[in-house]
Amino acid sequence: MLTIGQAVAQGAALLGAAGDGVPRLTAEVLLAFALGRDRTYLFAHPEQELSTIGWIHYGRYLHERMRGKPVQYITRRQEFYGREFRVSPAVLIPRPETEHLIERALPRCRGTAVDIGTGSGAIAVTLACETGAGILATDVSMAALRQARENQRRLGGRVEFVKTNLAEALPDACADLVVSNPPYVPRAAIATLAPEVRDHEPHIALFAGEDGMAVYPLLVAEAARVLKPGGWLVMETGVETAESALALLTGAWREAAAHNDLAGFPRVLEARWAP
Repeated sequence: MLTIGQAVAQGAALLGAAGDGVPRLTAEVLLAFALGRDRTYLFAHPEQELSTIGWIHYGRYLHERMRGKPVQYITRRQEFYGREFRVSPAVLIPRPETEHLIERALPRCRGTAVDIGTGSGAIAVTLACETGAGILATDVSMAALRQARENQRRLGGRVEFVKTNLAEALPDACADLVVSNPPYVPRAAIATLAPEVRDHEPHIALFAGEDGMAVYPLLVAEAARVLKPGGWLVMETGVETAESALALLTGAWREAAAHNDLAGFPRVLEARWAP
C-alpha cells in the first residue's frame, strides 16, 4: 500500500500529465478530502500508509479531475470571503474576483438588500453575516436555491430565498441595495473558456447572449423598480461588457462608476437610484 507521500507524488504526476495547472496542490487537496483531513495532516504524516478505502476515494477523485471536473465540484466546497461555501454543479463556483463586489456593497448595505441570481448564496450570506442586514435572495433555479439555503443554514445570516426570474416576484421599492453577479460571458467566447468551466459550470449562470449583454438591461430595469429612492445597485461585470453595461446607468441613475479588480480590469459597476 502507498504512503501518503507516495500517493501525493503519484497523483501529482498523473494530474500534471493530464494538464492540471497546479498538480501537486490539487493532489494534496484531493487526498486530504479523501482522508477527511486537512492538508497539514499530509505534511505531518508523509510515511503513513493509506487505507484501502482512502485509496479508493483518492483514485476516484483523481480520475474525475483528470477528466476535467473542477476540484470544487469534487470536494463540494469553495472558500469565499473567509467562509467555506458548499457548491455543486447546480451553481457557479464563487470566484475571488466577486469579493470586489462584496467590498463595494458592504458600505451600502443598510436596511434590506436584494441579491438577484444568488446561485450558491455566496454574496447574500456574506453580506448578511458581515452586516447583520436582512437579505432577499432570488434565483430562477430551485436547485441553486437549495444549495444557497444549505449554505445559509451552515453559516448563518438573515436571508430569505425567493424563486423568481430576476426580481419579478418582489414588490416595488422594497430594497435599499440591489447586488448581482449576473451572467455576462458572451456566447461567442465559449471556445476561449477553460474546459472545466465550459463543460461543467451551469451555462445559465455564465452566458448572456452573443455579446454578454442579454441580462443587464433587464437587471437594471428591475433594480430601478425594487430600489427605494437613494438606494444603490452594485453588480459584477467583465471586460467585454463593462462599457455597455455602464452606459445603461443614465437618467435617474446617479454617481455611476466602474471599479477595477487587482488586475486592472473593470469588475464592479455601481450607481445610486435617484428618481
